[in-house]
Amino acid sequence: QVQLAESGGGLVQPGGSLRLSCEAIGGTLDYYAIGWFRQVPGKERVRVACVDSSEGRTGYADSVQGRFTISRDNAKNTVYQQMNNLKPEDTDVYYCAAGISYFCSGAAGVDYWGKGTLVTVRS
Repeated sequence: QVQLAESGGGLVQPGGSLRLSCEAIGGTLDYYAIGWFRQVPGKERVRVACVDSSEGRTGYADSVQGRFTISRDNAKNTVYQQMNNLKPEDTDVYYCAAGISYFCSGAAGVDYWGKGTLVTVRS
């Protein structure tokens, strides 16, 4: 029903910044909570940020707290992740995902996955 398209990844030096975008194609994100995940291929995919659908509440993994900021622009059907002070350990493929209510709390699963965008942090 809806396709998620990530963009904004690339190569950045440690301490640098990137802004990722997740655009919904063919549908609206208004009623979905949105999470950002990251994964090294072959390893576990972990969530680093999430924003709910109703109140706009956000949550972050300890590893990115204070450095990453998730936000949404429902008028553009787009969710963003601003990443500052990037570290080499942030190197991963980043995915956005949409889920119904309570997705951010872990009580609901993923309905839609994006294809991912690669972030590489190295000097």
